[in-house]
Amino acid sequence: MQLSHELPDYAFALRSADGSLARVNDRTLSASFILSPQQLVEDWPAHDSAALVPDDLAPLLALQPEVILLGTGDRQVFPPAAVMAACLRQGVGLEVMTNAAAARTFNVLAGESRKVVAGFLLAPR
Repeated sequence: MQLSHELPDYAFALRSADGSLARVNDRTLSASFILSPQQLVEDWPAHDSAALVPDDLAPLLALQPEVILLGTGDRQVFPPAAVMAACLRQGVGLEVMTNAAAARTFNVLAGESRKVVAGFLLAPR
């Protein structure tokens, strides 16, 4: 049997994520961030899903995704309806899940070359 090492065609992968820390490639992040397969945007000022406003999604939407994954920490917390509607008006899906689930989903979609962007809310320390 021949084995080959397959390298991903994207620059960023999530190694782990919980409510306060995330590991992107070999970096540990402790502040909320935005991630696409080709770009990492650190220090996203959002911290609480229930307090999000549509403008908080502007940097995610600027990356022109097909779908946005919103990681809301250790628990799934849906944002206000206005935030979800802002995505729908632009034809972008919004999936809300825990950070751990969002990390796994991001890696699968990035591996399929999908236009995915994820926002991870990390609790300030």
